[in-house]
Amino acid sequence: MDQLKGKIAIITGVSRLKGIGAAICKELAETGYHIFFTYWTDYDKKMPWSIELDEPMKLKEELIKKGVKVSCMELDLTSYDAPEQLGYPDILINNAAYSTNNDFSNLTAEELDKHYMVNVRATTLLSSKFAQRFDRKSGGRIVNITSGQFQGPMPGELAYATTKGAVDALTITLSAELAPLGITVNALNPGPTDTGWMTEEIKNELKPMFPFGRIGKPRDVAKTIKFLVSDEADWITGQIIHSEGGFKR
Repeated sequence: MDQLKGKIAIITGVSRLKGIGAAICKELAETGYHIFFTYWTDYDKKMPWSIELDEPMKLKEELIKKGVKVSCMELDLTSYDAPEQLGYPDILINNAAYSTNNDFSNLTAEELDKHYMVNVRATTLLSSKFAQRFDRKSGGRIVNITSGQFQGPMPGELAYATTKGAVDALTITLSAELAPLGITVNALNPGPTDTGWMTEEIKNELKPMFPFGRIGKPRDVAKTIKFLVSDEADWITGQIIHSEGGFKR
């Protein structure tokens, strides 16, 4: 635990208690990292899963009980000054994403721009600012959440797949730029994960595609990230890791 003393992890996109972001916060807090998370409830309120407005504060209270320092902020990642809110963390988890269903027949410039601003622009600028401010000789970690779009097509999610593909490209190039600074950069594809958006019909359709016989859980993602940000993973960078339980498309 001594090696973690004072280390700060920033996790974006943490609005819902059932979400991947919340699971990451819990896992890292239990390990001993101090936590700063961002959320944007306006987005989640418009989605089918919805959100209770007090969920971020409930999460904050739960994390504080784990004995670490915790701060959070409602932050619109599409704003130009969003990267200035980072502070000086040791770890950046780019978990926030914008996703709506669309295909070639109904995709609009406005909807594509919304995907781009969160999934690509915010992820790139947050990562750049993180690296510019990182002043240690080693131990910096950036993990981007991606979606396995190069594992197979994602019909009906054209804008999302396109922008998440850019995140994979960003990960590979940025890792080469930041290695001399002692920062690793990786991307994690969790596969289909039950964060509250799946209906029983969707679960029944997906379950046979998992050889373990169950749907992915948020903690599955969090445990993998816990390893990627650890000292044991200091030789792993520029990787797109498919931690999806053997999911077969």
